[in-house]
Amino acid sequence: MSNDPIHPSNRLIIPSLGPVYGNLAEFAETLLRVVAGLALVTHGFPKILNPLGPVGMVESIGFFPGPPEVWAVLLAITEFFGGILIAIGLLTRPAAFAALIGLLVTVYFHWILKSEGYAGAEKSILWVAIMFYFVIRGANSQSVDAKIGKTF
Repeated sequence: MSNDPIHPSNRLIIPSLGPVYGNLAEFAETLLRVVAGLALVTHGFPKILNPLGPVGMVESIGFFPGPPEVWAVLLAITEFFGGILIAIGLLTRPAAFAALIGLLVTVYFHWILKSEGYAGAEKSILWVAIMFYFVIRGANSQSVDAKIGKTF
């Protein structure tokens, strides 16, 4: 244990838990990344099966320029394939950034367009925070990025 008063182990109410937290930190981050990625895959799977299915929703947002069919297909690709990339930790930052942009649109959709306020956008806000974390942090040593020794 360090004598530094700012060292995290000296700020714990139960200092003996320091090694437990330290040993589980990377596992917790990996678990968050994998669960978030797989949840995006699950959410995007129906869109991949029918990539033009969300066209009506995209039209209601008023996404321009370009035809709504393009945005609907990009949404399907981002959620499904981006989720796979995030889950395995390959090109984590760009995949998380693409998902972040899509999720910011869902915040706008629920909060503003559907007038649901915070209650309607809450889940999307949590998703935005998770994706923002991975945009900034990237993946950890338990990722394909780390295994190939490259990161974006």
